[in-house]
Amino acid sequence: MKQALTVLLALLLFLALAGTGMASEKASHGFIKGPFKSGKEVTKVCLKCHEEEARHIMATPHWTWQREQVIDGKKVSLGKINAINNFCTSTPTNRVHCSECHIGYGWADETFDFSDPTNVDCLVCHDTTGHYHKDGDNSGEIRKEVDILHVAQNVGKPNRYNCGACHFFGGGGDAVKHGDLDSSMEFPERTTDIHMSPDGLDFACQECHATENHKVPGANMATSPDGKGVFDCTQCHDAAPHQESRLNRHTDTVSCQTCHIPAFAREIPTQMDWDWSTAGGEVSLSPEKGVKYRKTMGTLTYKKNVVPTYAWFNGKAGVYLRGEKIDPAKPTKLAWPLGDKNDPKAKIHPFKVHTGKQIYDTENDIFVTAHVYGKDGFWTTFDWASAAEIGMKSTGLPYSGKYGFAPTEMWWRIDHQVAPKEMALQCLDCHGDKGRMPWKQLGYQGDPMDNPEWARTH
Repeated sequence: MKQALTVLLALLLFLALAGTGMASEKASHGFIKGPFKSGKEVTKVCLKCHEEEARHIMATPHWTWQREQVIDGKKVSLGKINAINNFCTSTPTNRVHCSECHIGYGWADETFDFSDPTNVDCLVCHDTTGHYHKDGDNSGEIRKEVDILHVAQNVGKPNRYNCGACHFFGGGGDAVKHGDLDSSMEFPERTTDIHMSPDGLDFACQECHATENHKVPGANMATSPDGKGVFDCTQCHDAAPHQESRLNRHTDTVSCQTCHIPAFAREIPTQMDWDWSTAGGEVSLSPEKGVKYRKTMGTLTYKKNVVPTYAWFNGKAGVYLRGEKIDPAKPTKLAWPLGDKNDPKAKIHPFKVHTGKQIYDTENDIFVTAHVYGKDGFWTTFDWASAAEIGMKSTGLPYSGKYGFAPTEMWWRIDHQVAPKEMALQCLDCHGDKGRMPWKQLGYQGDPMDNPEWARTH
C-alpha cells in the first residue's frame, strides 16, 4: 500500500511539472544515459520514441533547404540551397561551412542522405542549456568542447536562443542579414521588442510562428517568394484594433509593422552594404564611421537605428534565379516585394534594402556562385578567378573565365523589433513636411492628406 501511494504521488508530481516543461527535462535527464561521441548517437536514442517527429521535420524546408513553388508561371524547386544572395552568394560549394545552420549532421556534399533520420539534429532546437554549438568548419557536427550528454539530458521546448543561433547570425555575423533579428532579441528591452521582452509579453518565437508537425510558418522572400506560410498580426490582433476610426481605416492599406516598427537595428548595427569588389586588398580603407574593411570580404557598411524603406507588399515577391541574365550597368534586384497601390491584397510595409557589389561573368552576364570557403576558397587564396571557376562548376552554370563586379540590392521584410504603442509613428511622421513616406514612389501624386477630397473620405 505504501509503495502504491509513493508511485501515485510521483505520477501526480510528474503531471504537475508537465505544465512547466520541467517534467520533460527531468525525464530526459533520467532516461538519457550516454556516453555519446556524436550527435547522431543522441538522435538514435531520440528516435526510439520520436521517429514520427523526425519524419515530420524531414519534410520541412528547415531540412530540405528547398521546396517546389511557382515563380513567374514556372514550377521550380527553390530554397536556401540554390537561392543567390548578395552576402556569400550561394551555398552549394560552401556547404561545409553553411551547413552549420542546417538541422542535420554532416551535410558536406551531394552524398548526404536526406532519407536517414539519424542525420537529424534534435539538439539544435531543443537544447535548454545554452551550451550547444555546431561546428562551422565541419558540416554542422557538434563542436568538440560541447558536453553532449549534459545537453541531451536537458532538452525542452525551443526557446529564443535555439532559433537565434542561426537567425540572429545569418549572413556571417550578428545582425548582418535581417536588420530586425540580432542577439539583442534573445532578451530584448521593452523598447526594443514588446512581444519578446521579459518586461513585455515575453514570447517565445513559436508564439507567432505557430508550429504544427515541425512546420514553422514564415520565411524570407528570397527562399519563399510564393508567400506560402506568410501570416500577419491578425493572427492575434483584431483587424481594427484602434479606438480611433481613422487609424483603423489605415489598416486596409498600411501594415501594422509600418507604424509599430519606427526603426530597425535599434540596439546593434546591421549591415546595409557589402562591396565584394574591394576584397583581397592589403590596405585598410578609410575608417569612415560604420564602415569596416576585411581582406576576405571587402568593404562592409553598417548602420544603426535605421528608418525602413517602404513599399507595397501583397505577401509575394520577385526573385533572381541563378543563371538569369543581368544588366551590369544597373542594380539587379535579387529579392523584392510585389504589389502596388491598385492591388487589393497589398499594404505598405517596411523593409531593409541591403545593397552590394558582387562577382559576375562578364561574357555571359550572369552572377557567379563564388566558392569562398575552404583551402581552395577565396577566403584562403584571394583568387577570384579560381573561386569563380570552382563555384560555377559546382552549380552547373557556364563560366567564360572572365569576371567583373555588378551592383545588387536585396529586400528583407521588417517584422520584428515591434515597439511599445507609445513609440508608434504619429501622423506627422508620415504626413508632415518632413514625413518619411515616399509618396510618389508608392504611386501617389503627393501626400494624400494634401488632397482635401481624399482626406475627407479617408
